Amino acid sequence: MVIGLIGENCSGKSTLAAHIRDVIGAEVVNGRDYLRMAKSEAEARRLFREKLAGAVSGGNIIYVISEPDQLDLLPDGAVRILVSADLDTIKARFRARMRGFLPAPVERMLESKHGLFDKGSYDYRYDGVAGDAAALCEKLTQ
Repeated sequence: MVIGLIGENCSGKSTLAAHIRDVIGAEVVNGRDYLRMAKSEAEARRLFREKLAGAVSGGNIIYVISEPDQLDLLPDGAVRILVSADLDTIKARFRARMRGFLPAPVERMLESKHGLFDKGSYDYRYDGVAGDAAALCEKLTQ
């Protein structure tokens, strides 16, 4: 199974990925980590697409996506999950990552990207603040 966890920075994707990984025993790939598969980006993308396509019918991979250009790597048959959080929560989480300081340009970037993935088509929508990861995992494993 290939699971695409799609959402903005600090929406709760990595926390959900860790929970799903622990339940189903999946490999987690974040963002552009696939670039380590080859020296050229084109070759790495090709190899990663093949790996994901193979995992649709055998194996478990969770692909954590926070940029729109990464969506095209998900193969047909992948489970698409939108992970979302309100803007204040995203800012607070990002601020914590940056040791308590959120520079104005970063805050503006977060504001401009908020809702970026909302209009897509998803198999599940998960609240990265109050969502029930165990219940979602149960649905995924049925």
